[in-house]
Amino acid sequence: MNSVPARAVVIGASAGAVEALSTILPSLPAGFELPIVIVVHVPPDRRSIIADLFQAKCQLAVREAEDKEPLAAATVYFAPPDYHLLIEADRSLSLSNDDPVLYSRPSIDVLFESAADAYGPDLVAIVLTGANHDGANGLRAVVDAGGTAIVQNPDNAFAPAMPEAALELCPEARVLQLPAIGDYLRSEMSP
Repeated sequence: MNSVPARAVVIGASAGAVEALSTILPSLPAGFELPIVIVVHVPPDRRSIIADLFQAKCQLAVREAEDKEPLAAATVYFAPPDYHLLIEADRSLSLSNDDPVLYSRPSIDVLFESAADAYGPDLVAIVLTGANHDGANGLRAVVDAGGTAIVQNPDNAFAPAMPEAALELCPEARVLQLPAIGDYLRSEMSP
């Protein structure tokens, strides 16, 4: 697939996200040095507890992303409710309240497209379970920039629409079961 060592991981998920991420994130060791930036579709009108939930389960630091925050190794960043999360060219995070994309803010496409611009072939992008098409265009941008695309096997996704849409646009993506995604990240991406 991609012989360039990754420098960051981006993940997008929607319906069924907590269960899917609960298989992947807790499996990563404290020494996993890549930053992981995640968009999960969450309700816009209340505080999200997803970062707190995963901090209790993970060996990595987990937090809600803040505007202008530089990406740090061994840290998981979740997009806050009602903000797009982007990765800037200097590899810091930025938040935007631009219009929703595919009815979603935060949008997986917005994160993936900005990450593809910032990291090019040094990026791994993962599309997980979800009931819409968010993430497909962004994954295509990652592939076009030389990055690695991974899609949860739709047959085992809580909501298969998002992985199916991603595979339709990115047939070359690696299709993996959830435990194998964690295995892949540990074996191929950990320094």
